[in-house]
Amino acid sequence: MSDNVKPIPLIIDCDPGQDDAIALMLAMASPGELDLLGVSAVAGNVPLALTEANARSIRDVAGRPEIPVYAGCPRPMVKVLETAEYVHGKSGIDGANLPQPSRPVEQAHAVDWLIDILRRAETPITLATLGPLTNVAMAIVMAPDIVENISELVLMGGALSLGNITPSAEFNIYSDPHAAHIIFESGLKLTMIGLDVTHQARANPARLEAIRAIGNPASNSVAGMLDFYGAQYIATFGEGAPLHDPCVIAYIIRPDLFTGQDMRVDIEIGSPLTIGRTVCDLHDRAGRPANTHVVETIDSDGFFDLLNESLTRLPGIN
Repeated sequence: MSDNVKPIPLIIDCDPGQDDAIALMLAMASPGELDLLGVSAVAGNVPLALTEANARSIRDVAGRPEIPVYAGCPRPMVKVLETAEYVHGKSGIDGANLPQPSRPVEQAHAVDWLIDILRRAETPITLATLGPLTNVAMAIVMAPDIVENISELVLMGGALSLGNITPSAEFNIYSDPHAAHIIFESGLKLTMIGLDVTHQARANPARLEAIRAIGNPASNSVAGMLDFYGAQYIATFGEGAPLHDPCVIAYIIRPDLFTGQDMRVDIEIGSPLTIGRTVCDLHDRAGRPANTHVVETIDSDGFFDLLNESLTRLPGIN
């Protein structure tokens, strides 16, 4: 990044999750590009008590103790919480081998913090959402004026094609479809990075070994997480783990690694069969105005180059 360009003010909302953890490391390793103002945690991959603690542990391994972490909503807005320990393990970040976090979670609720920091922002802030959209949707319901101070919301969620938690739906959107509906109807500048993209960013054996070869505490944690997380994908699909959430951070840092197009996206909230489906109007059948930039491709080699270079910068822990 040029010396004349200021880092992008950024908030990350997440539910760590191995891929969330790697996304946090990528962001925390990039202070020249990203001014990470704080992290809000939501229930998703595992319950809230684990997601917020995992975010704090990742903050330690990344050597960024100054970044505040806030705990948010412990369940979706309407439906029952469904977690994914069968993918991520009981901790959510099995394989990471991280210490207990050194700094407590902040006292403020994440939704209250989001409202406060966005209302006070002198420069619009980018939001990166890596889990269910409950926290951000609740903030917008409580304080609609904050939309004016969100420059863009880049989300990992949805799909142009098939789902991964049901035949129709991707996990993050399915976990709280009503929150997603609020976000996609909010008028925000939205960028959606769905399964069609993230499945192009797979940690195959060669890429995993390149991460392991970096040899610092952060890369060792990433390799350990991918050993565990990737085993689930190899057993099911015969391929390495897709790095879903780091694609969001990579897009914010290096949008040139991606291609996509604007289209109308609606969230199915009425059908028990297809609830959580991102209905992407690829060919403008409905004639409704586009509300989302839908990313379709990634330069996967460039993405892993960016990730590896970032991991080498992390000081890690003693």
